[in-house]
Amino acid sequence: MASIKDRIPSTHSNAVAQQQQPIVQHDGPSDSQQKTVQTQNRSATATGSLQIQLQNRTNSSTVYAYITGLAINNNNALFLLQADARTPYYPPNPSSTGTKLSVNVSIPLGAPGSSITATIPQIAGGRIWFSIGAPLVFAVNPGPGLVEPSIFNPQDPNINTNFGFSEFTFNSSQLFVNISYVDFVGPPIALTLTDTSNATQHVSGMPANGLQTVANALVAQTQKDTRRWSSLIVNTSSGSNAAQLLRILSPNSGILLNPTWFQPYWQPYVDQVYTHYTSQPLTVNTQASFGNVSGEVNSQSNSLNLGAGGMFQKPTAADIFGCNTGPFATGQNSETNTIIPRLAAAFNRSTLLLTNSIPDGEQVSQYYTNPITNHYARIVHAANLDGKGYAFPYDDVVPDGGVPQEGALFSYSPALLTVAVGGNGAYAA
Repeated sequence: MASIKDRIPSTHSNAVAQQQQPIVQHDGPSDSQQKTVQTQNRSATATGSLQIQLQNRTNSSTVYAYITGLAINNNNALFLLQADARTPYYPPNPSSTGTKLSVNVSIPLGAPGSSITATIPQIAGGRIWFSIGAPLVFAVNPGPGLVEPSIFNPQDPNINTNFGFSEFTFNSSQLFVNISYVDFVGPPIALTLTDTSNATQHVSGMPANGLQTVANALVAQTQKDTRRWSSLIVNTSSGSNAAQLLRILSPNSGILLNPTWFQPYWQPYVDQVYTHYTSQPLTVNTQASFGNVSGEVNSQSNSLNLGAGGMFQKPTAADIFGCNTGPFATGQNSETNTIIPRLAAAFNRSTLLLTNSIPDGEQVSQYYTNPITNHYARIVHAANLDGKGYAFPYDDVVPDGGVPQEGALFSYSPALLTVAVGGNGAYAA
């Protein structure tokens, strides 16, 4: 069985699962998708705390780190780490929205090449944030609920700040951590996880010029197919200064901001797929107790009929890029919910005309080879030194025993997590 972490709908409230239940790891636009990290009866650390080394691999001396999440052993209270990288801060419940934090939570990383070691308690739904050139602004709403930096709100005080994050859950059983490009590409982030036996795992991330590499490739793709790929590039708008590359939106983020983008893009491919499976079955390995599920397109309803697994109408571009609307919206049917990630991933990777068995009939070399595909994901994977990193919400779907794509690490006995920002000295393990 593949180590797939299927997602469940997010409420993003303080009612997160307790310590010995599945802990949700956020991933995707505005936390609209989540990976379920199954806990097991093993001990993550004897102390219940984790050391995180935060490294400045940029060319700037103005770099800050932030650690946020829900404190598992403090009734899932909203948690931020203070600027000393040791002291927890649990914001009180404010009376009004947008209340400023009463303590400093910006951890300065110092000059290029410097590092700071932070210590955190067990955290669910955690994020390790970095900003370059200016600190980030966080606030609190009644709940309390954290108001995070947003790339979607043009009035957000962080909208012109260069920032990014990695995601993690650290509980009594394990540490799970990943890099993510589901919302956008920001500054390069790399992960190294050392366990108590001194074994290491590594996610390379992008080199220092990775963002520019992605931008150049998106421009080239737009020149090739005239689609909106280059419109995903966001530059700074800083008065008289020359505009500089700031971040790159994912297609789903682009559509959230501009609903007409990519609107007809997937239609020819979707039509070909549905025509193809009117005369032969598609088999989906649910990689769960439901086993293999097969079905064909019903020519009358024009839906893919997977029996007890559900009926799947033709997805739109927004459905495919976002993986959580239309036929990919999860619900009460558990079997349907196991099919959705595998079908959504096959559409994003454009493999449905190459094999009639997903994901087991797919090979990494076949991903993104159709002219109509998620070129953002293709380009982002190519820009990472090890080819790994979540480029769409279900990028952790692989065949049983397949090559991981998502850029995630986990350990039952973590000793030190190293998170480096900037890409200088990036390497493939």
